[in-house]
Amino acid sequence: MAKNNVEVQVFETDFAVLLRESVTYEIKMEPKSSSKVVSVVLICFILAVSGIVYFGYFCPDQVCALTTKDTGWADWTLKIPSQDNLGKPLAIHSDPVSAKISSPGLSYDDVLNENFQFDMKAHDVMVFLHIQKTGGTSFGKHLVRDLDLERPCTCHRKRKRCYCFRPNRNENWLFSRYSTGWKCGLHADWTELTSCVDSELDKNEGDSVKRRYFYITLLREPVSRYLSEFRHVQRGATWRNARHWCGGRPATPAELPPCYAGSTWKGVTLDEFTACPYNLAANRQTRMLADLSLVGCYNRSYMPSAAERAHVLLASAKRNLAAMAFFGLTEHQRISQYVFEETFGLRFAVPFEQHNSTLSGATLSSLDPYWLDRVRSLNSLDLELYDFARKLMHERFTRLKARDAQFEEHFSHLGILPSGRDFSWDVLEKDE
Repeated sequence: MAKNNVEVQVFETDFAVLLRESVTYEIKMEPKSSSKVVSVVLICFILAVSGIVYFGYFCPDQVCALTTKDTGWADWTLKIPSQDNLGKPLAIHSDPVSAKISSPGLSYDDVLNENFQFDMKAHDVMVFLHIQKTGGTSFGKHLVRDLDLERPCTCHRKRKRCYCFRPNRNENWLFSRYSTGWKCGLHADWTELTSCVDSELDKNEGDSVKRRYFYITLLREPVSRYLSEFRHVQRGATWRNARHWCGGRPATPAELPPCYAGSTWKGVTLDEFTACPYNLAANRQTRMLADLSLVGCYNRSYMPSAAERAHVLLASAKRNLAAMAFFGLTEHQRISQYVFEETFGLRFAVPFEQHNSTLSGATLSSLDPYWLDRVRSLNSLDLELYDFARKLMHERFTRLKARDAQFEEHFSHLGILPSGRDFSWDVLEKDE
């Protein structure tokens, strides 16, 4: 059953004034013997009223409910929140009951309102949550190089940075690796971004304003993504500079011990890669989309039950993904491009390419059934999340298609601008 939350502000000074005036009035009008009794009665009455206000509006349900009811993780739902975070980012919560009612940005349903428009001239900001090995590098370059904008992003050769300013002033409308850099940490996750983006933009622009945030991300089939990360680490990648910020601090070495000695894990075998219990490659997409504060961040003693921890993380990741203004799937590039363009009313100047032949694909095709089962087991949460994402993407695509009177023309001409405009911005350096 849905609850209607009502906020009431009660100031102690108001009660103090009321109490002082009431007592003074009674002292003047009544004899000394009765004034004390009247004063005591008034004090009791005021305390009773304030108690009713407190217990009616401020006391948590699980504390003040007349009947006891345990809040189980099964109570979690995937309802899209209605608030749109016009202003500061979410506070870091430690209570899953209170945390699940918050929203870090405008939801997909908000975006589909008939009067909606992504207002690049106001204070709207896209925030790209870039998960490793999902195709985010290519998509990030599309965002800064290939959108048909009134004021295109300015990118420079030999620099992995572009200036993506609003048409009317030098403020960022895009928060991403190529536009603002890793301001919230290397491959910052949902927990890091929602606690960081607003303050970083304030510092970057020297002003504190109320912004509307639109979170976007990409997901990839989990087994392929995991094997791609394995091959990437095997070649020497580390992401050692990632902060893993949560609860106001980075994860400690005791909470997140390294899986290898030395500067890299270069040459690691699949056996070694899968054996480390602290390897964040496993279920990476679920972890990066969930609110980690719900499970005590990286402190596993906060929620010792692995099953309960997994259940909370998956439920939170599904909810946050469903609330995002946009997400794409690496395996469905054309549909992802169409959904983005229809959602934001923006057009790309090039079609997204579908790369079906990858190193991870070659690894997967030669993988022994034992190792395939092992990888699937390690990524069971991501597999369920991805299945959820595929169904949700199909629903969004179907819904947008039904609204588009020119769907056939639009879908068959993705990446072909009516103006025939030729994009020739400098190419960014290749990123591994």
